[in-house]
Amino acid sequence: MIVDVMLPHYGRLDLVQDTVRSVLAQDDPQWRLTVVDDSGDLPDQGLAAWCESLDEPRVRYLRNERNLGINRNFQRCVDLVEHELAVVIGMDDLMLPNHVGTVRRAHAAHPGVAMVQPGVEVVDGDGVPTRTLVDVSKRWVYAPRVSAPTVLAGEELAASLLRGNWLYFPSICWKAGPLQRTGFRDGLSVVQDLALVLDLVLAGESLLVEPTTCFRYRRHGGSVSSAHAVDGRRFAEERGFFLDSADRMAARGWPRAARAARRHTSSRLNALVQLPVAVRSGQRDGMRALARHAFGGR
Repeated sequence: MIVDVMLPHYGRLDLVQDTVRSVLAQDDPQWRLTVVDDSGDLPDQGLAAWCESLDEPRVRYLRNERNLGINRNFQRCVDLVEHELAVVIGMDDLMLPNHVGTVRRAHAAHPGVAMVQPGVEVVDGDGVPTRTLVDVSKRWVYAPRVSAPTVLAGEELAASLLRGNWLYFPSICWKAGPLQRTGFRDGLSVVQDLALVLDLVLAGESLLVEPTTCFRYRRHGGSVSSAHAVDGRRFAEERGFFLDSADRMAARGWPRAARAARRHTSSRLNALVQLPVAVRSGQRDGMRALARHAFGGR
């Protein structure tokens, strides 16, 4: 099984170069890398020429004719997948050398799963290991406590993710078939990853948690979720998503998952944490949106 590593790009050249280098450094050679540049009208940073200079036949560079935006560029990456497995890596994240080998072995040992979530190390903008409140909560409050590969599915998995999304999307290795049949929902950006996973779970697919650490997730203030947090855009999207998810889970006959979606506790707490930042920065619209999400009902 070959892993298609899909890299949607928009932004800094140095970060995406580090990501590409981390793919080139894989112990397992069974990968193909596609960089999908969504820079649109931005000045050419030389990414195409740099990719060509690598002289690596497993690397291809594509540039969209116009800027598609986050949601549609991610979907284009999904549409371009050609092999059995796929990873949609962030343009600032890093594979450890054992990533491809780890996820390939996991899929081979558990051929029925659609997703493999491997172990992740979180680093800051400078690549230094860090422990943020978000990541500590993911690991110790919301993520399942497993010490061996564990398959999760159905209402148990849906309720767990709706209580608090403990996944690290850029590290997940997907089975291409289910991924392409489902795809990303239109109109979402910050929460499009969780929506995709829940759509797959509702379709009967399962996820394998593989504890082996093989990925570095970069947590920094320049990410889309961070940039949209203080002004409230992130939580306006999340609020609508969770209320819609509650209805879908109830219709499926999954009351625990519906209850977790209605409460969306971790999302409310995150909005509460961002509220003082919005107050200090004087963003009144952001303050109202954050307060509504943190304290509001349906």
